[in-house]
Amino acid sequence: MKLSTCLHQYFYEYLPRIKGTSEHSVKAYRQAFSLFLHFLAGYHSIKIKSLKIEHLTTDAVLAFLHHLEKDRKNSVQTRNQRLAVIKSLAKMIRFMHLDKKRIAEALLTIPQKRTQKKVMGFLYPEEIMKVFSAVDLKKKEGIRDFTILHLLYDSGARASEIATLEFDYFDPENETIAVLGKGNRYRLINLCARTTSLISDYITNHRVDPIHLFAHRLFINQRKRGMTRHGINKICRKYLAKALPVKRLKGLSPAHCFRHSCAVNMVTSGAPVSDIKNRLGHQSVESTMTYLQLDLSKKREIQNKLMEYMQSKINHDKKIDELINWENNAEILAWLDSL
Repeated sequence: MKLSTCLHQYFYEYLPRIKGTSEHSVKAYRQAFSLFLHFLAGYHSIKIKSLKIEHLTTDAVLAFLHHLEKDRKNSVQTRNQRLAVIKSLAKMIRFMHLDKKRIAEALLTIPQKRTQKKVMGFLYPEEIMKVFSAVDLKKKEGIRDFTILHLLYDSGARASEIATLEFDYFDPENETIAVLGKGNRYRLINLCARTTSLISDYITNHRVDPIHLFAHRLFINQRKRGMTRHGINKICRKYLAKALPVKRLKGLSPAHCFRHSCAVNMVTSGAPVSDIKNRLGHQSVESTMTYLQLDLSKKREIQNKLMEYMQSKINHDKKIDELINWENNAEILAWLDSL
């Protein structure tokens, strides 16, 4: 059986119809197999269209994984992700082609490579406040960025989840927002009072009218299109660089550090592990247990102030009102000068 036929079945039948895999995951799988097929053809010295399932040997896969690390300089995490994609194909072969079960079983025995876990990068309460303060609210995109940063910290959502939020997912009356996470699973997140009022203010007064195709998106970029994961990360990187010293930025993933910070805040507040797991959308509780191993004995007083800040509403924030009034006054003065 040709490998191309098997892959066609994998991408058009197994992933979408049998497993219900998300489009984002399918796109990542396609990229992985694009690299693998070119390598596999070169490894066997044949054309890609001539590849068969029998060419999926453990030696070929191990050589590909070695190529990723040594030649392409990929990390061990990336290497393991590529292996997981190949194993996903092997599971389909084992399920749908019993006569090729031996080949599939051999691929599934290839172990993941162990690697050192990176130190979890999260922000302390005083650092969160500095990042919030770094936003220039007088600029056109200031309120939008300010709202996104608050939502990232409050919800613990991933950058991709924030970028794909839809207009109707936000419920200001119940102070909740629905998030579509990994595996096409929705979760309902309760928001702090400040985050809720910020989103409401953004929608009412600062949201740019998008082009028709992106009318359903909550956050809109300067091109009047929906925000992207890269756009969210760019915003986070911008304000982290403004607020924190260069040395502190090392090891901080731009948007993900807000997610970690949200979890750390819940741990220090005494929230149950199940609540943290559900808020972050972890599939396994093992991922959530990582946060319980951190040393969080730092400035409880500052953390309490941040919690009070998040529970307040922007209507009572004199600083924001002064900045907005200053901008309006500046516009009036500029108009008077032009007369």
